[in-house]
Amino acid sequence: MIHLITDSAADFEPRELEQLNITCIPLSVRFGDADYQENVNLTKDQFYELLLNSGELPKTSQASPQILLDLFENARDAGDEAIYFTLSSALSGTYQSACMTRDLAESDRCHVVDSLNATGGQRLILEHAAGLRAEGKTTEEIIAGVEDLRSRIVLFACIDTLEYLYKGGRISQTVYKLGTLANIKPIITVEPDGSIGIPAKAMGMRKGMDLLCKQAQSRPADPAFPFYVMYTNNRSVAEALAAKLAAVGIPVPDERIIQVGAAIGSHIGPDACGLVYVAAK
Repeated sequence: MIHLITDSAADFEPRELEQLNITCIPLSVRFGDADYQENVNLTKDQFYELLLNSGELPKTSQASPQILLDLFENARDAGDEAIYFTLSSALSGTYQSACMTRDLAESDRCHVVDSLNATGGQRLILEHAAGLRAEGKTTEEIIAGVEDLRSRIVLFACIDTLEYLYKGGRISQTVYKLGTLANIKPIITVEPDGSIGIPAKAMGMRKGMDLLCKQAQSRPADPAFPFYVMYTNNRSVAEALAAKLAAVGIPVPDERIIQVGAAIGSHIGPDACGLVYVAAK
């Protein structure tokens, strides 16, 4: 048996994890002195309620390595294999920590793969891995398939507010103030090395959505894979983006509109929207 493991940065809902038979390790979120675990005692809606109303800047952190070690040792002792697909190593120390945990398990049946992605991109990788497992592929074939897919994932998002990038230390106070006055909406992307880039800026959310649509048109999606629209707390923004995509010939059904969780939502804030898909070869 092959166990697929990920962390809550992949933004699955609990019922989806159950359907795909994927084990999810919750990342931790702290507001002041209160600690939470995603999908354990903190839903996505509850996270955004706290984000908007608590007055605290949330801090996210890795889960205890012991959780992963137990999963690896259980798989090892059962004679099974386990693959942990982590949040991008450029965004978190989860991958490096997982590699050390794998070494503690002392088993060549336990594997760690850097998704070089987050949120919907990480989700696409896990869905592909689950599909390959269902086809009867070996662990090596699943990892190779994911590594092939990884470079084809396209993720772009439009951020509504610069506040959280500023509070998180990713932009200066000057850029924050000037950008806010000018109603600038940064367009962010996941770079090939798994880091976050800001390839463009838009004057207002409507123009930001137009840029996202142009990106999807310029590099067409592979229809064999899902095309997702993402949002932070405000689904109506995602629905507006989905309508714009439909108008240019890219329909996105309601079930493929997904909410971004705390791992990324902490850094981009509310009212953001984005898209993620696998590009055609």
